[in-house]
Amino acid sequence: MAATIPGIHHVTCITGDVQKCTDFYVGVLGLRFVKKSINQDLPDTYHIYFGDYLGSPGTAMTFFGWPTWPKQRSGSGQVTTVAFQVPAGSLGFWSNRLQKLGVDHEKSNRFGTEALALRDADAIEIELVAEAADDRWTPWPDSQVDKENAIRGFHSVTLTLAETAASFDLLTSTMGFRKKSVDGKRTRFETGEGGPHAVVDVVESPEGPLGEESIGTVHHVAWRTADADSQKAWRERLIMAGRNVTPLIDRWYFKSIYYREPGGVLFEIATDGPGFTVDEPAEKLGTTLSLPPWFQVRRDRLDEILPPIVVPTTATTGAH
Repeated sequence: MAATIPGIHHVTCITGDVQKCTDFYVGVLGLRFVKKSINQDLPDTYHIYFGDYLGSPGTAMTFFGWPTWPKQRSGSGQVTTVAFQVPAGSLGFWSNRLQKLGVDHEKSNRFGTEALALRDADAIEIELVAEAADDRWTPWPDSQVDKENAIRGFHSVTLTLAETAASFDLLTSTMGFRKKSVDGKRTRFETGEGGPHAVVDVVESPEGPLGEESIGTVHHVAWRTADADSQKAWRERLIMAGRNVTPLIDRWYFKSIYYREPGGVLFEIATDGPGFTVDEPAEKLGTTLSLPPWFQVRRDRLDEILPPIVVPTTATTGAH
């Protein structure tokens, strides 16, 4: 029997400009630039990671840098909103900060909890939800946002689907999620102990446009599992449920399996370890181009072709 999924591990998106992306997530949202690496499937392009001090599971927002790809808004069959958790009472701080930095935003409400809705540098929809827990969060002392107001990691993701019945069944019958609340066409599920970082919302949108993989969209959401043994159990369980699951893939910082849920969203189940300190000490995270051992032979070439990234040390203005 596969262990329960505790919550979100990471979310990976597509950016057209790694510098503007870095300016936004570090200079506006106050996350740490924790890893500068490559997309292992397209190794002449970046894979960059933002998160808490360690890039702990449940905090890592990551991006493939694909500047030549087309750009469009997300649609059905995709993750359409990524929500971060912030402390209750901090939305006034965040609204003032976003206004000062020229980031358009508006008030929102999700199942009775206040939030702010905004878009990042690639127009990906972001929410800051005023419901936070500190159990998996390590503050970054050099953040431009003080720890009393800082992002604590993910709150939830929203999937937009043309049809929901088969996806609901996979979430509840196979993956162990529990149906929690319904608000119109939005249904909330939670996993593990519930609460922030263990939540997924599903919005039914049968008439909405079909999403395509492009700049400004979420590529996949990864769910946590403790180790390779529990991951193997998940793979077997998902195959028994009729999912087409990849073999285990070593991503160096974690091990991964991938599959699509019935509505088309790409899911990953990733191990909590070994983590981002496997090749850099905590105090040096994100300061060099980090490569898995099997890509070291390409280092000189990658140093030549990958554009430089300057990590901001002060607040940066404007999301896009």
